[in-house]
Amino acid sequence: MTINDPGPAVGDTKDWVWAATRPCAECGFDPTAIDDVAVANTLRGTTSRWAAVLAGPDARDRPKPAVWSPLEYACHVRDVHRVFTGRVTLMLTEDAPQFANWDQDKAAVAGRYWAADPAVVAAELAEAAEQSAAGYDAVPADAWSRTGMRSNGSAFTISSIGHYHLHDVVHHLYDVQG
Repeated sequence: MTINDPGPAVGDTKDWVWAATRPCAECGFDPTAIDDVAVANTLRGTTSRWAAVLAGPDARDRPKPAVWSPLEYACHVRDVHRVFTGRVTLMLTEDAPQFANWDQDKAAVAGRYWAADPAVVAAELAEAAEQSAAGYDAVPADAWSRTGMRSNGSAFTISSIGHYHLHDVVHHLYDVQG
């Protein structure tokens, strides 16, 4: 069903931090199968799949009123790339930074994800993914263990945040493609 102004979807209250180190039973993503230096190219490899999702005739359609449409998921993934690019930059330039809180549900409403243009989002997502990938490409070999902390106290290294980031992108492809 197409929904022009659906309001917020039901928020996800799970803490997905574990997905940085353990396989995901839902989407099949296994962070242990991807080396740190492969995170960048793996992120790049997802953009064509997102472009195909956004080119589909049902990109704006929510499968249920409280579940994001593929377009809304794509907007979220675009913003995930942007947020994680900033977090990796902080981890490289500051000692053990604490990340500002990012409420993905508020971002979806404020950004009117449901009203976005799928073609524009495809281009923005690809650009944001490339910026993220370039950031991971630039991580020196001895810096993957640099740390940062989420506002809820979850600690990350650049390695674990890269895998956490990648899981988010892959998992949402699973959400929209099955």
